[in-house]
Amino acid sequence: MSEHFDADVAIVGYGPTGLAGALTLAAKGASVIAFERDHDIYARARAVTINDWTMRIFQELGVDERVEKVIEPENKLRWVTYDGHEIMRTEHAQSELGTRNTKPRFFNIYQPRMEAELRRCAEEYDALEVRLGVEVIGLEQDDAGVTLTARDRETGAETTTRVRYVIAADGGSSPTRKALGIAMLGDTAPTQWIVIDCRAKRFWPDSDCPTFWTDAEHPVVDISLAGGHHRWEIALRDGESEADYPTAAEVWPLLHAVGKSEEDVEIDQYAFYRHHVRAAESWREGRVFLAGDAAHLMPPWAGAGMQSGIRDAHNLGWKLARVLRGELGEEWLDTYEAERRPNVEFFTNIAVGLGRVITQQATPEEIALMDAVPENTVTPHEQPIFAPPVLQAGWLRGELGDASIVGRMLPQPHAGDHVGARARLDELIGHGFVLLGAEVDPTSLLTPDEKAAWDALGATYRTVRSKKSYTEGENDLVDLDDTLLPWFARYGVQAVAVRPDKFIAASDKSGLAAPAL
Repeated sequence: MSEHFDADVAIVGYGPTGLAGALTLAAKGASVIAFERDHDIYARARAVTINDWTMRIFQELGVDERVEKVIEPENKLRWVTYDGHEIMRTEHAQSELGTRNTKPRFFNIYQPRMEAELRRCAEEYDALEVRLGVEVIGLEQDDAGVTLTARDRETGAETTTRVRYVIAADGGSSPTRKALGIAMLGDTAPTQWIVIDCRAKRFWPDSDCPTFWTDAEHPVVDISLAGGHHRWEIALRDGESEADYPTAAEVWPLLHAVGKSEEDVEIDQYAFYRHHVRAAESWREGRVFLAGDAAHLMPPWAGAGMQSGIRDAHNLGWKLARVLRGELGEEWLDTYEAERRPNVEFFTNIAVGLGRVITQQATPEEIALMDAVPENTVTPHEQPIFAPPVLQAGWLRGELGDASIVGRMLPQPHAGDHVGARARLDELIGHGFVLLGAEVDPTSLLTPDEKAAWDALGATYRTVRSKKSYTEGENDLVDLDDTLLPWFARYGVQAVAVRPDKFIAASDKSGLAAPAL
């Protein structure tokens, strides 16, 4: 007789990371119970932006159209000084990853509103149960699963829940991480910042352009949020503290210094915080996985803190769902930290570097290094924060680096099926493993053993045709935007193997065999 489980996966914490994990698992057929100690969404907007990678995850989960209604495109950035000198302005290029119409790379968000919309999407899954006002106070795991003890914070009633796996997304102070005895390594910066959230009363020039006010003493992040909200993050001077700002009256001079008055905005709320650069020593203990702030904390400059948590949960979610269905072995779960930790470290380093620029601590050599063009560049050079995503380790085969297609995210143009019906690429290739050939059937490039290995993963096979060619079968795709075939040619490949998360796992250039675990 098999053991009873209350759900496949428990998620501890129901913020953006927990939500992304719950949506990913539920969308792929897993049963989920989520525990959240608070009843309401956290009222203060912490994150301020998402990008096209995150939107592509939302597309896979079927929530992108609804999220797009509560966020706004961001098309540029600028750096200025208090004396009015504009140091630099960056206009964002269009996205290669294929958001819906205008293809913005970045979006401004008002986090509570976006979270509310995601929660409404999650309510539509019968296999997803959310227990609000319930705090997990203990867990025990064995070879088969995990037993959680939880307490209702109003009634004090305690319950036990038995699941196969746990995702701990319970924030930077994660009680789950502490219960597992996993150390959080790193530092907290000494500088304290005040975050001032306002409601705009009127539009002003460049109010829709995120602005970094560079200054050694009072650097400022000045950014429009969605829905008429606006935020300033201002470093306090040495010797200043929260006690110097007991009311909004003391906060107003900070806004006056950047040219904003009571006619422009109304102060909604303000708070204080310090920047952290920390990461958990391990992101997994047995059947329990850490994700988001429970696993890592970074400064806000790269806009990647919340998004990294969403990407953690998605990476772990699609693998867990397939392991639970018996489509992948449990060893696949070892690739979670291997893939996500380098990416988080990458964005953490960018955030630290940008912070040094904004606070005027960066040396000319550091600034030059950040903007250096790599030798033998194949991809168009961009600042790393703006470049399409790349995996630096994990379930990949072949060389990595600027000249390699392996580890890069597949572009998402509009494509046509074998009769020319138009759709975004992901809607035509699905969300499993797929091999794509450039004007060639990819199966013709596989040995029988290689084909058997991909078949075992449930892979499909598609031939990409130029829109100047005839389709020859039901597995053909038409490259309507002239994007995929030039992209293949840029890296000198005929065929690629694409993972469910749309990263390239292998190419014919280095061998199309399925990567080893």
